[in-house]
Amino acid sequence: RKTGVTVETVKQVASKNFTLSEQKKKRKILFAEVLPELMHFNSNEGCDSFFHCCLKSLQDELNRSILDSLLDFTRKCSSTRQHGDWASQMRASEIPTAALVLGVNVPDHDMTFQSLSELLQQLVTPHVASLQAKECGGMKGLRVFFLRKKVTSTETHKSMHCSLGILCDWYKSKTRVGHDTGTPGKKRSSPVKDELQQPPVVVIFKDLEAFNHRVLQDFILICSRYIERLPLMFIFGIATSPSTIQNMLPHSVSSLLCIELFQSLSCTQHLATVIDKLVLTSHFPFKLNGKVMQVLISIFLYHDFSVRNFIKGVQLALLEHFHSQPLSVLCCKKKEALANVMELSQRDLERIRQLPSFRRYTEKQDAQEKVNLMTDDTHLKEVCRKLIKDLRKYHKNYYPVLRCLHTLTSSLPRYPLGKQIRELHLICLEKTVWETEEYQSAMKLLRMLAKDELIASIQRCCGTLKPVKSKKMMNALIQMEEILTKIKQLDVKSLSQKKTDLFQLQKTLLEMNETRRTKKLSPFETVRNEALELIDGLVKSHLSPPEAQTLYEVCYYTSSATVRRHLNATPRTSIQAALSNPYHYLQNESLKTEDGSVSNAAPDICIAYKLHLECGRLINLYDWLEAYATVASAAEGNDPDSDTFGKVDEVKHARFIQAVSELEFLGFIKSTKQKTDHVARLTWGGC
Repeated sequence: RKTGVTVETVKQVASKNFTLSEQKKKRKILFAEVLPELMHFNSNEGCDSFFHCCLKSLQDELNRSILDSLLDFTRKCSSTRQHGDWASQMRASEIPTAALVLGVNVPDHDMTFQSLSELLQQLVTPHVASLQAKECGGMKGLRVFFLRKKVTSTETHKSMHCSLGILCDWYKSKTRVGHDTGTPGKKRSSPVKDELQQPPVVVIFKDLEAFNHRVLQDFILICSRYIERLPLMFIFGIATSPSTIQNMLPHSVSSLLCIELFQSLSCTQHLATVIDKLVLTSHFPFKLNGKVMQVLISIFLYHDFSVRNFIKGVQLALLEHFHSQPLSVLCCKKKEALANVMELSQRDLERIRQLPSFRRYTEKQDAQEKVNLMTDDTHLKEVCRKLIKDLRKYHKNYYPVLRCLHTLTSSLPRYPLGKQIRELHLICLEKTVWETEEYQSAMKLLRMLAKDELIASIQRCCGTLKPVKSKKMMNALIQMEEILTKIKQLDVKSLSQKKTDLFQLQKTLLEMNETRRTKKLSPFETVRNEALELIDGLVKSHLSPPEAQTLYEVCYYTSSATVRRHLNATPRTSIQAALSNPYHYLQNESLKTEDGSVSNAAPDICIAYKLHLECGRLINLYDWLEAYATVASAAEGNDPDSDTFGKVDEVKHARFIQAVSELEFLGFIKSTKQKTDHVARLTWGGC
């Protein structure tokens, strides 16, 4: 915390709802003292609110298609049961089932099922039960959890014996009461919901693969006997493959289900949408540098495929940035940032002068300007306002040009600049992209584009630049449209040529041969080179690395080690550090040592671990016990010259057995059949 001002005080200043009274306050709070933290609080609140708004819209967008399909499926099944001949539509005892394949990104499934449950309860049926395998270990637990905690949670059936027969009676009374007491003149809140006189009872199995096969089979068999009295409907959440249903359920059970498959978008497509909306946008002032982005993407690709965890990583970086960087007060909307510059304190101005990017900027100025920047605070504030505007312009032009370059290069052979836009973005963050071999290779391939491919690529680039309100991008758009016009004129000229006779064909071939000798470009090649020169100029003007921009530290979070330490945990390293140096976690002065050895007062498991590091592959338990007893006796303060020093008594023996058992549980040792009184060591290279 930079000052002694509390968060409550900052909130009071932000809401402008408090007054200062010197008689009631022992200490007068100065506005100048509160202002820096107030500015920091408002900047963080602004970024956080924008972030959550984007997340809400993203969740709706990512799940909209699959949720709409599931809602239509439930409505169709319920309508068929009520308005059609149920026995003729389906075989006897057949339960409508939606097999929802969500992929291996299991941490994201809860968010999808929560949205699905809310929509079903709002639009289709109030009777929705979400089941997890950990809560339904046996048939009794599955039945009780389904009947008591979800479907009839507000009823008096909690104290009664749970069975599907009781559920059928309860459902019949609920639907009859709801139908008989309906008021025709009353305004309906949900027309779809009111039309369903017998809403279905939806059972969602969130993690189908984790359910016990036998329990699931018995539950389906029991439910199939009540399908004529109870409109049941199942939704299976599948993480791997639809064939899971066939592997878990025999034909006699799966034949009782009328299964329809629903496939969710892949997690990589979800990640691409999240990066496009949250990262590749100039509307969100907070940015991640290349190393932090690489850490988050690596965790996603090599650990869990979880978009939710990726978003949490971005949130962590956001919090760390505002916590560790005092100048993050300028990481907000443009108008607020320009206003905050004028309110910067002397200490903050000194921090700006110490920034590496600002030092490079100062070194490029003349002698008088250097003196003014280092001594005149008012002049520095004006320069900072200009630099903030330049940084905003950089971001406003960077992302459209990045998308244009990706449009041109994403379909090239072997993808020299990456197949996904995030790959190209990482290259631009870490390197000067136009100086890389990959960029030169891509430009060579682009010079071989056919006319149709070039026209399609330029049209997509024009579509990318049209929404951008920037003078430079508008000029680039005009130039691209002119190039498109030239190419189309070439097509018109070729069509307007007369039918070629043999003499004319011979003359044309001679001219082409002469052109090849002199290396004269055709009209199309000239226009194609003009288009590529335009793209190359845009890249060199707007895709420079962010580290080249002055004051980039204000918006960019750069500590990849912090993000990796928080998100990519290494439990083995932490356990070894705790066992080798217990003082690191316990902070007990009696455990502190200087030479790296373990104190005699350390816990028994630490002593046993340190002794086992001195052994080879096989450890003699008796020798290990004697060494432990010697250290334990020294810790008790016994006289080394006495006969009882180092002797093994029952207490030491029991403590040693417990320490060895804990080491075996942690995976450091295991029993071996080679020697009965030995254990095998499993880890090497300990701390």
